[in-house]
Amino acid sequence: MLATGRPRILIADDHILVAEAFKTFLATDFDVIATVHDGRSLIASAMALRPDVIVADIAMPLLNGLDAADRIKRSLPDVKLVFVTLHREPSLIAEAFRHRASAYLLKTSAASELVTAIGQALKGKTYLSLALAALLPELLVLLGGAPSTRNRLTDRQLEVLQLLAEGRSMKEVGAVLNLKTETVAFHKYRIMNCLNLQNDAEIVRCAVREHIVFS
Repeated sequence: MLATGRPRILIADDHILVAEAFKTFLATDFDVIATVHDGRSLIASAMALRPDVIVADIAMPLLNGLDAADRIKRSLPDVKLVFVTLHREPSLIAEAFRHRASAYLLKTSAASELVTAIGQALKGKTYLSLALAALLPELLVLLGGAPSTRNRLTDRQLEVLQLLAEGRSMKEVGAVLNLKTETVAFHKYRIMNCLNLQNDAEIVRCAVREHIVFS
């Protein structure tokens, strides 16, 4: 961020109206440099534009916000991640902070709280929505516990798992990831073997349980 410039914000939400509403509101205090609507576009835009802050939903198609954020932070460790979502499950919130989120808010939060959260993030602090404050003791326990099952999978396996759980055929998965169908089948086999999954229904249930897709 330039000393003379305003913080640069990248917005990611699969609901276009929500993304545009965030853009309109945040433009008063920040430079909104782009809006995107899926996790793969989020990674591409973040790498190209190098924002100061990413305001993102977690439930997004093609690649969820958690996994997209994880990859972005490896290349851009200083970028701040502010998640704004409908989901308030303690296990998901804990997973977001494991993925180095700076803030976690609900979409039912006041708009002014989003500005506050971004400000705290830019100062290097973490922020949890006021509506979730009662969950803090449980979150601390979860954060001190064992890592998620998802950590046993590679980046490519996580991509394949999400796309399969979204209902795409192996051919369609291959088209999205630029892989041969046989390669997708190999990844599917490795996922099922690693996580002890027996069929497609168990793949979907696992993806929902691990916050890779959302029901």
